[in-house]
Amino acid sequence: MKQALLQTPGKIVFKDIPFPADLMSNEILLRIHKIGVCGSDIHVFHGKHPFVTNYPVVQGHEYSGEVIKVGDQVSKVRPGMKVTARPQLVCGECPPCLRGQYNVCQHLTVQGFVAPGSAQEYFVVTEDRIVLVPDEVSYEQAALIEPAAVGAHATRRAGNLEGKNVVVAGSGTIGNIIAQFAIARGAKKVLLTTAKSDFRLGIAHTCGIDATANLSKEKFPEAVKRVFGSEGFQVGFEAAGAQEAVTDLIGGVENGGTVIIVGVFEKNPVVNMGFLGEHELNVFGSMMYRQEDYEEAVEFIQTKKIKTVPLITSRFPFDQYLEAYQFIEKQGDKSLKVMIDVSGN
Repeated sequence: MKQALLQTPGKIVFKDIPFPADLMSNEILLRIHKIGVCGSDIHVFHGKHPFVTNYPVVQGHEYSGEVIKVGDQVSKVRPGMKVTARPQLVCGECPPCLRGQYNVCQHLTVQGFVAPGSAQEYFVVTEDRIVLVPDEVSYEQAALIEPAAVGAHATRRAGNLEGKNVVVAGSGTIGNIIAQFAIARGAKKVLLTTAKSDFRLGIAHTCGIDATANLSKEKFPEAVKRVFGSEGFQVGFEAAGAQEAVTDLIGGVENGGTVIIVGVFEKNPVVNMGFLGEHELNVFGSMMYRQEDYEEAVEFIQTKKIKTVPLITSRFPFDQYLEAYQFIEKQGDKSLKVMIDVSGN
């Protein structure tokens, strides 16, 4: 079978690898249908992801597939079912795992970054990470369950959002989905900001995110005043991985407010710790997701509480994996989610 391998930063090659051998009792063989490309993948492609230093890498952590075969102890799924799966490999024994926070396992390995991912025609996963996808959700939508789970988890981290004003910095797929989740969770008003891309803000409007700001045309405090008036905002989500976004959110959120850090940073940002302490801000990290976030993401996609179809702006066949990345490099601010079609269906 064919596998796409990121041999070194900027270089993708295809290899023929053996078809998966006999399954362990808890394993499931998938035929991969769709793979979504995200910002973290691009960081790895450029050799600038803070946690990926060893190459080659088999990417692919956002994906959907069809169950082909199951181990003799698997009971959740059967051949023919549509599924996705969490890419986290955890130890199950460290203190975070034992208290249920396996998403921050002290020995966490993530498929598609350190462990081999799904960028191949067939892929084996374990039953504990499998997530069943309803028939009415397409394979493309199913490949977006992973980023949707990021949004589910990040908005949980902020606590109760009902009646609160929220700013989401970053208009990529993750920022868009976080904003949609904040709206679905009862936020009073949600403002989505971008550093430059009107194209992405147009997609945000299609997804029901009415309040947006292009910060290359409008200063952040002015946008906040325009949308929230004298109320300001109580919760901010950093989904851009940018110094300016961190500065704006921490400097602008209401005293005693909350900022959730979701973005991946190529360079560590500078934070005014004195300001943070003086204003008693709550600054939390948000790391990926847990199984319940995947399940909620499926529910919200199925019931159309969040919209995923408008996020898919480009599609490439599997043998044009490199071309997909090159397209993103050239058209990044005029695209959003790029989808790789592995199966041709």
